[in-house]
Amino acid sequence: MITLYGIKNCDTVKKARKWLEQNSVAYTFHDFREDGMNTVPLAEWLAEFGWEQVLNRRSTSWRALSEAQKSDMDNSSAAALADETPTLIKRPVMTKGESTLFGFKADSYADFVK
Repeated sequence: MITLYGIKNCDTVKKARKWLEQNSVAYTFHDFREDGMNTVPLAEWLAEFGWEQVLNRRSTSWRALSEAQKSDMDNSSAAALADETPTLIKRPVMTKGESTLFGFKADSYADFVK
């Protein structure tokens, strides 16, 4: 089963959802804001990929952090911040079984959903 995590009004999430629908890929969508963070496997993502890959360091949410928060970032602080501010998470995140993919690129999605 494929789950796509993100925020419904995010342009990249919209592109990913459109691609999945055009390619007849069944998926469940989990909106970080509407559905909450309780069932998001954030700790697993951080453990496997590290905060550098999980957080979007080009986002306005990242730029809003203090320099101290940025310089002291680790998986633990990333988990706490992303739980409070889910827009820090790189979007979309697609999971299928034990596999996880961050961001959207059509070629990567085609390989991932096989």
